[in-house]
Amino acid sequence: MSATDDAQAASAQAANAQAESAAYFEQLRTFAGLEIGVQALAPDEVNVPMVRHWCEAMGDTNPVYLDRAAAESSVHGGLVAPPTMLQAWVMRPFGEARDESDTNPYAQLTKLVESKGFTSVVATNCEQSYDRYLRPGDRLTMRTVIDAVSEEKTTGLGTGHFITTRQDYFDAAGERVGSMLFRILKFRPAAKKPAAPAARAMRPRPSVTHDIAFWFEGLQQGKLLIQRCADCGTLRHPAGPMCRNCHSLAWDTIEASGTGTIHSFVVVHYPQIPSIDYPNQVVLVDLPEGIRVVANTVDTTPEQLQIGAAVQLVVQHCDDALSLPFFKVVNS
Repeated sequence: MSATDDAQAASAQAANAQAESAAYFEQLRTFAGLEIGVQALAPDEVNVPMVRHWCEAMGDTNPVYLDRAAAESSVHGGLVAPPTMLQAWVMRPFGEARDESDTNPYAQLTKLVESKGFTSVVATNCEQSYDRYLRPGDRLTMRTVIDAVSEEKTTGLGTGHFITTRQDYFDAAGERVGSMLFRILKFRPAAKKPAAPAARAMRPRPSVTHDIAFWFEGLQQGKLLIQRCADCGTLRHPAGPMCRNCHSLAWDTIEASGTGTIHSFVVVHYPQIPSIDYPNQVVLVDLPEGIRVVANTVDTTPEQLQIGAAVQLVVQHCDDALSLPFFKVVNS
């Protein structure tokens, strides 16, 4: 196929998609103005007990709602209900299923938009308007219609259609007392951007004292230093201020050769610390100098962990302020 043929095919495909989209939207427009179900009759008349519950829940202390004397002396001439209770009088009882039959225009509209992948839903806003105050004894009916269906819109949540329904409320004489627009967005969720890799947490900071500062300073230089008594030559690790052998306070250091063998080991699984890789292999290493050192392993599989296995020191710079000794098993 030539480049010209490819271009023509792409153009035809785009034209077909545009025509299909236009036909789809025209189909959506046909739902505007259709009534949903039958007129709903409020289960109860407007009544003072429900008004009292509402006012207590909302913290509304306007006396015209509950104080009969105050209400009669007001412009209302008697008790009235809070206008914002409009929807409450005719709400579908809790647990009663919505009409999802194939003859229900709203169910048909929902099925149509979901067939295009707009399967998620979020309520966006509600607007109420009031024609008059309701009074105790009023019993309302509600008529619901599909008010509008928007063109395809792109939002932060994704791309979809805003669907607006309108509920009109009428009294027993058939006079409208208020109206409510309720709008939802039926949308196709936007593809989630891959999360940026989280910065690796720093290893826990050691508590460095005057007695052990030399050890960490040596590791910063790539050396594993061992404290030695300056009088009797006894090596000691962990470091301390006094020789356990002769009680001398004088000391210096020697550098470990970096070889050793595994005296014992343990593999830690829990609890887990974000800065450490798991399973966390910890070895107790016999150094030829005659001391033992506890450290993590590096480049070592669990199968290589054997008591007596030869290991080699690897000093790793965890960050600018911290270097630590690790050991890896080496072939004997």
